[in-house]
Amino acid sequence: MRHSEIIEIKAASRSSVTLFFEDDTDILPGQFLMIWAPGVGEIPISLSHTGKRKGITIKPYGKTSSFLCSLKKGDRIYFRGPYGRPFSVESGRRLIIGGGTGLASLYSLIDSESTVISSARTADELLFRNNFKCKRNIEVTDDGSAGIKGFPVDALRSINPDSHAVAYICGPEMMMYSVYNYLKDFNLELQFSLERMMKCGIGICDSCSIGGFQLCRDGPTFFKDEIPLLVEFGITRTTESGRRYSMK
Repeated sequence: MRHSEIIEIKAASRSSVTLFFEDDTDILPGQFLMIWAPGVGEIPISLSHTGKRKGITIKPYGKTSSFLCSLKKGDRIYFRGPYGRPFSVESGRRLIIGGGTGLASLYSLIDSESTVISSARTADELLFRNNFKCKRNIEVTDDGSAGIKGFPVDALRSINPDSHAVAYICGPEMMMYSVYNYLKDFNLELQFSLERMMKCGIGICDSCSIGGFQLCRDGPTFFKDEIPLLVEFGITRTTESGRRYSMK
């Protein structure tokens, strides 16, 4: 377990914050840290900012994430890792598709030639708004308060996916499931960052299992030809207690 002092905090949206800290460990886009809140819990979080000056972007979903969002500059965060299979950084033009806080794990992949599809429920929930240095940024909101009213697949209909070499996707699973079904017959490479309940991060507890794969070790990045092997993807998932439920 390592720790580092929070050197800066920035709002990433109305309810999300980015905590910046320094750490010399090499962490690649798509990998994650297990962040520990003493006396509260531990959760996996991908980095939104890599390099020596690192950043994690968090929204208060549960007890641990809410605690982390309440930290102040000068407080310490505790973490272990990095864990997981990172994105494969390919040459050529990138299509970045992020839903909600899923965009955080994709942020470090955005370059000046990228097309970014950023989606959220409302305009206030769009991450890193007006902070993209990309060729095109398409905003999508459920309620139409910014950009296209609808979902990322609605934005995909306005572009030519095959003008890109690779698409990087992260967000709610049903969003990614619809994006996969839309893009699977195009020629570009697809890389998805998946999320499942995760307790240990090192392949012991098996709580993050999906179709026989462990997200903490075999993922969280999965490629286009691997998605059909994840037989539960977009169909079922489990709660913290292990109860399986349908996502449809």
